[in-house]
Amino acid sequence: KMAGSPTPWIGSAYLFLQSTCKTIALPSLYESSQKKPCVFKALKLALADSTGSVNGVDMLKVHCSHPHLIVQLKFCKRENCCRFLRSYREGALQKSLQSHLQLSLATTTVTLEMELKAGGEHLDRMLKDEDHCLECIYREKPDRLPDEEIMELEECLKSLMFHQSTNNNVAGKDCLSLPYPPQGSSFPPHVTFIFQGQQFDNRTITPDDHQKFAKSVSKKWKQVGRSLQKSCRALRDPVIDNLALEYDREGLYEQAYQMLLRFIQSEGKKATIARLIAALEENGLVSLAEELLGLHSNEDCS
Repeated sequence: KMAGSPTPWIGSAYLFLQSTCKTIALPSLYESSQKKPCVFKALKLALADSTGSVNGVDMLKVHCSHPHLIVQLKFCKRENCCRFLRSYREGALQKSLQSHLQLSLATTTVTLEMELKAGGEHLDRMLKDEDHCLECIYREKPDRLPDEEIMELEECLKSLMFHQSTNNNVAGKDCLSLPYPPQGSSFPPHVTFIFQGQQFDNRTITPDDHQKFAKSVSKKWKQVGRSLQKSCRALRDPVIDNLALEYDREGLYEQAYQMLLRFIQSEGKKATIARLIAALEENGLVSLAEELLGLHSNEDCS
């Protein structure tokens, strides 16, 4: 940029979403590994509709706070923010999101309540005063880069859109790829690893592995996470400490579960059992490694 040029217009806001359908709970759907990509796709498309561009507004993080799904938004141009506010004020964003959710979730109807906040300001109370809304959003500078999970979902969505644009005969595949690769599959094919002198297939981590790990790893989940972070960008500092704080009330099981989920979602087919076993060995958790490999029946790992 040339010297003396104005700084870019950047602002942030939070979009609160709640389903009024008794059978649909948006936070629960987003927490589901199978439904999360569907909800994300609907959010992305509806936000693109509201600004007229897929780059008109960015999602930085999606929070699950029952009964709300809370989306942190980032605007990089005043005109994009203006378009978004008009779409929100006129109800177009709400209709678009309801429509995209119905398609992605393959359900007959989804009705939503929406609320928009910037800092301590409830923007719904001042929507007619667009300049005031813009000022509130502009004051709230984004406090983060896009979450690792958001970046992963973005890449999956791009891949899906490309695949569908080049294969017009593909139908009924509204959801993105699931966090778990096909159960028991190997990456790369036919590769094995050695543990305690025995040879094992280097399969991907399965849901059963995931649950056993979370149940047995106890307080050492952080140490395992720090071993995995050496080769996993999604677990680099301060992610592990943030997970500990975010899921402190839920306890050790949930903290461990969310850490390994982050690893699986980030690494995809590269989230192999060999990498997890190596991290367990590094931290003295041989008993748990043996359990995951089926070498003995359920035994608690201290």
